[in-house]
Amino acid sequence: MNEKEKGMSTKAVHAGEKRDPSSGSVITPIYQTSVFAFSSTQDLIAVMSGKEIEGHIYSRISNPTLRVAEKKVAELEGAEDAAVFSSGMAAITTVILSLASSGSHIVSTNELYGGSLSFFNNILTKFGVEISMVDPTDYEGIESAIKSNTVAIYTESPTNPTVKVVDLKKVAEIGKEKGIITIVDNTFASPFNQQPYKMGIDVVIHSATKYLGGHNDIIAGVVSGSKEFINSLTATRKLLGGVLDPHAAWLLIRGMKTLVPRMARLNHNATRVARYLESHPKVEKVYYPGLVSHPHFSVAKEQMRGFGSVVTFEIKGDLETAIKFVENLKLCALTPSLGGVESLVTQPATSSHFYIEREERLKLGITDGMIRLAVGIEDANDIISDLEQSFNIV
Repeated sequence: MNEKEKGMSTKAVHAGEKRDPSSGSVITPIYQTSVFAFSSTQDLIAVMSGKEIEGHIYSRISNPTLRVAEKKVAELEGAEDAAVFSSGMAAITTVILSLASSGSHIVSTNELYGGSLSFFNNILTKFGVEISMVDPTDYEGIESAIKSNTVAIYTESPTNPTVKVVDLKKVAEIGKEKGIITIVDNTFASPFNQQPYKMGIDVVIHSATKYLGGHNDIIAGVVSGSKEFINSLTATRKLLGGVLDPHAAWLLIRGMKTLVPRMARLNHNATRVARYLESHPKVEKVYYPGLVSHPHFSVAKEQMRGFGSVVTFEIKGDLETAIKFVENLKLCALTPSLGGVESLVTQPATSSHFYIEREERLKLGITDGMIRLAVGIEDANDIISDLEQSFNIV
């Protein structure tokens, strides 16, 4: 039975890992070292020149623990290779900086994580990179925004925080027709729910802090793609320095082993919570791609195995109503993250999109009363009970 025939659960547990030859350890060791020794100059030159691709010199360049994490992610994404980073933002910025230069143009969808938006609008433009922002589901707009100097199309799906679902096959087709690299932030889906690389997307990014790590105990990022692209990307990572620490890589490996059962539970719980919220009289609107009422339900059903744990909704009232609601939750912690085993809640207006001008936020549909709930693996009834007791207060 070769690797391609194995199921996702088996890959999550075993992909990229080999029994440690020195000890027989079943678990990948943490190679907590900065440097690696060589028995001869010839061996050193072989690694320096790339003739020995699995050799290691210095942990800013590569490390055995990191390589296991990278191979595991690549298998889960169905990609040729992957590279891990010190954070999701390190992954995003390194990808873009490896492609763009002064005079380049990038087509980006306008519904992104706030950090990504700030990087595009406030940092890249300083260095002469032009950005065109387009609605994530306006495929004609994406195509018409392409120029002769366009180097990439960048999007995320589902989007943060309104969980719009982008038709990734359409985006991939546009990129291939125009000869432009397509990049998707797949954080909100995870490889369990969606595999963009298999749909024709060139580069797939994750904040591995979220579902891949899965336990709210690491900060990490990862990029998957072709071997050629990843080789180029790691050369840039070496210079920018955003490499992952070996211990964090070991925690990432451990987290990925339970990706499948965690995601199945998260998908189930989030669907139950979304249906509860949709029927609640104090809720104005619910955004969850697993609901038939979601405008992109048909696309989500076609390209996703499940719909993730993020349920965004608008509470009836104003910003103060939303603040009161989240502050009175007892089980759901108020924190700007997602993807762990605990239920987490946040307001985009006061966290992920806090630095975006209110007028711009409203244009994106991010209202003052919007609440983003990242459902955990607790009993769904307990999550719903916590929401209900807070609704009773507001």
